[in-house]
Amino acid sequence: MKIKEKEFESILQDLKDIALQMGAKVRFERGDFKGGYCILKENKVIVINKLSNLQRKVIILSAALKELGAEDIYLPPKIREVIEEMDETE
Repeated sequence: MKIKEKEFESILQDLKDIALQMGAKVRFERGDFKGGYCILKENKVIVINKLSNLQRKVIILSAALKELGAEDIYLPPKIREVIEEMDETE
């Protein structure tokens, strides 16, 4: 699947919405890290480096959602395809 650069913004928003539905908070922080899923004081948190480009943010968020169990819930086909494909590029 070929994703146009301007589509990454809406895909990122869709992925953030799914993360919230799954009970995880998405935080964009500055630092010397790539990002990923973690548990902080019993809260599910996905931390993403805010300095990363949009494609990298989508890759990190896709991998985190997969780790959270996104394959066990209903996802729109396009978003499911993005998650599967982005996880392969990691």
